[in-house]
Amino acid sequence: MSTPTPGKPVYNVKNPFISHLARAYDLSTPEAPKHTRHYELDLTGSGLEYLPGDSLAVQPTNDPALVDDTLAALGFTGSEEVTHAKTGATVPIRQALIEGNSLTDVDNKLLKAVVEKTGGASIITDLLALEKKEELRNYLWGRFVIDILLENPSAKFEPQEFISVLKKLNIRLYSISSSQRAVGESVHLTVATVRYTSHGRTRGGVASTFLAERVTESTPIPVFVNAGKGFRLPEPEEDIPVIMCGPGTGIAPFRAFLQERQATKAKGKAWLFFGEVSASSCSFYKDEFAAWLADGTLARLDCAWSRDQAEKIYVQNKMTEAGAEFWAWLEQGAIFYVCGDASRMAVDVDKALHSLIETHGGKTPEEAAAYVVQMKADKRYRRDVY
Repeated sequence: MSTPTPGKPVYNVKNPFISHLARAYDLSTPEAPKHTRHYELDLTGSGLEYLPGDSLAVQPTNDPALVDDTLAALGFTGSEEVTHAKTGATVPIRQALIEGNSLTDVDNKLLKAVVEKTGGASIITDLLALEKKEELRNYLWGRFVIDILLENPSAKFEPQEFISVLKKLNIRLYSISSSQRAVGESVHLTVATVRYTSHGRTRGGVASTFLAERVTESTPIPVFVNAGKGFRLPEPEEDIPVIMCGPGTGIAPFRAFLQERQATKAKGKAWLFFGEVSASSCSFYKDEFAAWLADGTLARLDCAWSRDQAEKIYVQNKMTEAGAEFWAWLEQGAIFYVCGDASRMAVDVDKALHSLIETHGGKTPEEAAAYVVQMKADKRYRRDVY
């Protein structure tokens, strides 16, 4: 919980709240290159509390089809008894693999066991050498546990032995896309379903496909809140502008921010940068944003549709276009929030920020860098990137 309330239950990885799906709907159309969906989970009776900027930890289960393929590769029936990696109970291995172990993240224990069982004949033998870390990482990219088994058929395991060389199936964290002031005993998520093909197999993200394909209203969904203390709105009575940049599912916390600002009648003005591939297929929460613009909750909305014209346009391009006004907001004390992809988007947005400070603030590159350092020190540049 964000701030524990005396007498309220405390939920965590060992004691999650069992929620259920109340509602879900598509945010993207079938024409979109990736499937993005809105989920509403019921928290009735939990006493669970969260704030905008927090994340929800979701404990998924593995795809039963992947489990069955893995069991077939091992030559197991699925009924062999093993110790559940999380509960310690004795259960059939099929249940243990669905609930307790990761089949998409290969542990070094498995690799070392394969090397031993193949007498060093596996390609993995050479890759495990310390000087081959990069090559090993490249080899493992896009490979699941089943790929290692199929590529090394002479590596035979006993059921419990196999369980012991797997990682545990961990929680997945999703930025919460609702304000509790607005939705009560509910929590909303904005999730892109991860699907791709690698090494001749169709793959899926464990938690995103769990939500999109395997959850019904009766499916137990273990959850708890992970506090995002560094990603908070100013107090509603403070007249502080906020600028939010959240392309794709990075929009999630900012939907929560705007619900909260509307509910609290926050004084400071708000500006949102959102980006996706196309306005026709990926206009997430379009009607909600229009309503917030109409009632003043949102002062300005800049959307970057990367494929709606010959030249690709991204959120950083929209920042640059609006550089003069962006700088004016910064000089008024605005807090700049960024959420989403760390490897490319956040890097490009940071470059655009430095550039517009130089251009419109009349600063040298060194002075602009110092300005950004001071923004971070003053907690006016906050990032939730992954």
